[in-house]
Amino acid sequence: MCLPRRPLPAALAIFLAIVAVLGAAPAPSRAGAEDGPVAVAPVSVPSRARVRMNARVFDTVWDGVRRQYYDPDLQGVDWREARETFRPQALAAPDDRALYRSLGAMLDLLDDDHAGAVSPAVARRQDTLRTRRAVMGVSLARQDGDLWRVESVRPGSPAEDAGLEPGWVLQAIDGQSWGVDFDVEDGRPLQLDLTDESGTLRRVTVTPRVMDPIPAFSADSSRPGVVVLRIEGFERGLGRWLGERLAEASPETDVILDLRGNPGGLLLEADAALSCFLPVHQEWATRISRAGRPISLTVMPGCGGLVGPVANDIALLVDASSRSAAELTPAALQEAGRALVVGEATAGSVLISQDSALPDGGRLTLSRADYVTSGGVRLEKRGVTPDILVARSAEDRRSGRDPALEAAVAALALAPEDQRARAAARRPSF
Repeated sequence: MCLPRRPLPAALAIFLAIVAVLGAAPAPSRAGAEDGPVAVAPVSVPSRARVRMNARVFDTVWDGVRRQYYDPDLQGVDWREARETFRPQALAAPDDRALYRSLGAMLDLLDDDHAGAVSPAVARRQDTLRTRRAVMGVSLARQDGDLWRVESVRPGSPAEDAGLEPGWVLQAIDGQSWGVDFDVEDGRPLQLDLTDESGTLRRVTVTPRVMDPIPAFSADSSRPGVVVLRIEGFERGLGRWLGERLAEASPETDVILDLRGNPGGLLLEADAALSCFLPVHQEWATRISRAGRPISLTVMPGCGGLVGPVANDIALLVDASSRSAAELTPAALQEAGRALVVGEATAGSVLISQDSALPDGGRLTLSRADYVTSGGVRLEKRGVTPDILVARSAEDRRSGRDPALEAAVAALALAPEDQRARAAARRPSF
C-alpha cells in the first residue's frame, strides 16, 4: 500500500483535509453583526474512527487500482494526482454516501463501467439477491447522476400496488437520492418522488414487504414450438440448468435466450452456456492480461448432461442493459453463425473483472483483463449490434407488449437458409 506523504503530524493533516473539503465556518460580516445573528448550516464532521476507516477504504481502492488494473497505464490517468484530489474528500466523508461518492468519482476517471466500489449496504443487497427478503419490487437503472429510471415493476409487488410504471424517473426517497447507504426494511413506508414521461411529479408511498426472490433462471413454454429461457445473470449452475432445459426440448423446438437486463456474472458459466451450442474446444475469444499476454478461450464441456451441442435454432434477446457475459455470449454465437441476436445494442461493458473485499465490508470491482472476440473485435465501448434491431418502449412495457420477443419468434419461424440470409444482410461488418 502506498502511504501518504507526512509533512505534517497526522492529526493536523486530517484536520486540514476536512477543512479543505467542508470549508471553515464563515465569520459574520459587520453588517450581519449589526442586523442580527447569521444562521450557519451545521457541518457534519466525521469522528476519528470514521476518518481512520475512510482512509483504510480509500487506500485499499487506490492501491488496488495501481497494482491490479488490467491497463498498467491506467487509461492515461495520473493516479497520484487523483490521490491528491480525492483522498482529502474521502477522509472528510461523514458517512458511506459521501465516501463512496468520492470513490466513484475517482474510479470514473478510468472510464470503465466495470470499475466501481459499492458500500456495505449495497454489498449486502447483492449477497441477498436470491434470498427471501424485503423489497419494493422495482428494477432501477441509473439515468444521470442521482436520477434512476424505473426499468420494470414486479407483478404483485408493493411498487405495483402503489402504481409505479416503467419509464418513470426516481428523484428521491424520503427526501434524499437513492444512495449507497440505503437499506429497505420490511413494513417501513417509503415516500418516493418520481417524474413521469410528461415531467409531472408523482409522489407515492411504497411499503416494502418480504417476497420470494426472482429466480435466476426460468423457462416459458407457453408458445407452441418455442421455449424462452430467461437468464437474470450468469450465476452458478447456469450451464447445468441450460442442459436440463435443452434436453427436455425436441430438436424442432426453437430456443430463445432472454439476456435483457442481464448484468453478466461468472465467465465460467458463460463458457458452460456456449458449450450447449458450440463444439467443445472451439475458440470463442481471446483474453489479454495486464502483462499483455493473450490467452485463447475455448469451449469446455459444461452443459449439464448433454454430450454435445444441440441442433435447435437459437435466438438471443439483448438490450442496452445487457453487459459483460451477456455480451460475450451473443457475440460468440453471432460470429459463429449459430444464433440470431435480436433487440437493442448492448452496453459495451465487457472487460473481465474481479471483486475484492474492502475493510468496511464494501466491495471493489476492477477489470483485470481485456477481451477480444474470435473474429478480432474488441467489444468494450462498442457492444454487440443485433442482427434484428428492435426497441422496446416504456409504453410497450406498460401494455405488456414485447416486440423483440415477437420478432425473434417470427425470425426463427423462417427456413434456416432464410434466417442465415437475413442475419448476413443485417449483421454489422467489423
